[in-house]
Amino acid sequence: MNIILANPRGFCAGVDRAIEITNRALEMFGAPIYVKHQIVHNKYVVDELREKGVVFIEDIDTVPEHSILIYSAHGVSEEIINQSNEKNLQVFNATCPLVTKVHMEVARLSKKNINTILIGHRGHPEVEGTIGRYITESDSKIVLIEDEKDVEGLNFDQTKDVAYVTQTTLSIDDTANIIQAIKKKYNNVIEPARGDICYATTNRQGAVKELTKKCDIIFVVGSENSSNSNRLKEISTRAGVPSYLLDSANDLDVSWLKNKKNIGLTAGASAPEVLVQSIINKLKSCGAMNVINSDGVEENITFKIPKELIIKN
Repeated sequence: MNIILANPRGFCAGVDRAIEITNRALEMFGAPIYVKHQIVHNKYVVDELREKGVVFIEDIDTVPEHSILIYSAHGVSEEIINQSNEKNLQVFNATCPLVTKVHMEVARLSKKNINTILIGHRGHPEVEGTIGRYITESDSKIVLIEDEKDVEGLNFDQTKDVAYVTQTTLSIDDTANIIQAIKKKYNNVIEPARGDICYATTNRQGAVKELTKKCDIIFVVGSENSSNSNRLKEISTRAGVPSYLLDSANDLDVSWLKNKKNIGLTAGASAPEVLVQSIINKLKSCGAMNVINSDGVEENITFKIPKELIIKN
């Protein structure tokens, strides 16, 4: 059996930054450090940080006054920011800058009272934070849709401008179809200057599409609540390749490998490389011989951390 690795895979710049912010806060201020929601959607990362003294919370009321709070990579609403200020919390914002870009788009649209469509997954913290950036005193509003059928139910005035934004971790293909349906229904559609689906999501989806051309089975390293990891599994499954989402090597059932020659392996943007390597080791113990690195887009994007967390020598 061959193991064919997707490139790029694993951590993106936004995830790297969020984890670094949390670790530096721990180093500078000590435990406990509070984090609104999971810092990123990966069980291994969250468990490791929890062991160091990070407390993951959903309700700001559970955080003692004057504590240190970190906003997760998914971002938060204006209401959460106001609640943090009321409790005199010292906040470090680990929101991915590409999510912040969408927040700024939504805030501008709300100030102009332009009805806005948000394409995303209901209940996802990124979606909740984005909706919470649309603040207006007019009759305009932001509406969440998840698929093309939801476009049919939209009832905005067709004579006025309608804008759309998207969650950053969606399926590129599915989103393109939804956008096409929006443009078919409305004549005056305001689009983001640049697409909202982030570079890491785009690159990893492209890489897994390449794997589907070569592999008999594909494993995606990522947690169940990771949107971008689930999209990778969906893409390979739709291509007709049996695909499985693995939180760790323990999730790998060796019976899946029967009569398989080429095993594809990728990882969502919140999954660390250590998990990929542990799965490679398990596959080798099951008889896999060769590890082949695929060609792919080289990522060299980095995001700065808050200057207050830069440790000076």
